[in-house]
Amino acid sequence: MKILIVEDDFASRKLMENLLKEFGDYDSVVDGEEALQAFRISLEDKTPYDLICLDIMLPKLDGQTVLREVRRIEEERGILGLDGAKVIMTTALGDAVNVMTAFRSQCEGYIQKPITKEKLVSMMLDLGLLAR
Repeated sequence: MKILIVEDDFASRKLMENLLKEFGDYDSVVDGEEALQAFRISLEDKTPYDLICLDIMLPKLDGQTVLREVRRIEEERGILGLDGAKVIMTTALGDAVNVMTAFRSQCEGYIQKPITKEKLVSMMLDLGLLAR
């Protein structure tokens, strides 16, 4: 599995890296602009991300904007539905507006911090990223 971790907080980013390293190769970026750059490069190199773990509160471009742009880029390239990257929002924000906005923008999962291995593995199993 190829994973993109989008997290500006160093400690949270290291936690995500440690939780996900056994499941595949990962790249980590610290802001929304870097996330989109990494996403575009992965498509150009024909090595797209299977999973994107995306924080909402980010510098430069917030996670909600990044999610909408990821889906726009996929649509533009003819990557539709289940063929796209699975996006799990990993954020401290648990209010209904952020949750609904993320799902309307086609995220597949939403995990409110603190992130645990159990929550993450359960979500990845539910999304079919891991075999049961």
